[in-house]
Amino acid sequence: QVQLVESGGGLVQAGGSLRLSCAASGTILSINAMGWYRQAPGKQRALVAFIAVGSSTNYADSVKGRFTISRDNAKNTAYLQMNSLKPEDTAVYYCYAVVTTTSRSTVHYWGQGAQVTVSS
Repeated sequence: QVQLVESGGGLVQAGGSLRLSCAASGTILSINAMGWYRQAPGKQRALVAFIAVGSSTNYADSVKGRFTISRDNAKNTAYLQMNSLKPEDTAVYYCYAVVTTTSRSTVHYWGQGAQVTVSS
């Protein structure tokens, strides 16, 4: 089994910063990609940022220049540094990972979500 543990959510004023972490553990051979989606009330879940093998990254247009995703392969952990936060960034942020397990199966996993609230 593989588990994703998210941390770093919270309440921050507009213009502030937060850092989210997502750590994968379990029967992992390698992590092919990790990232976050977010969902605000009444809205669809949408991609925030993604980092894959070779450290290639992808960002939603709404967060480019403000958010930075990185990963520590040795720790099976991804980080999302969120700067210049805006009220419209308020959402539940769901970590996801594409994992190759020790049985050499490729499986997608989701974290339980972290609430990020940005006040005006």
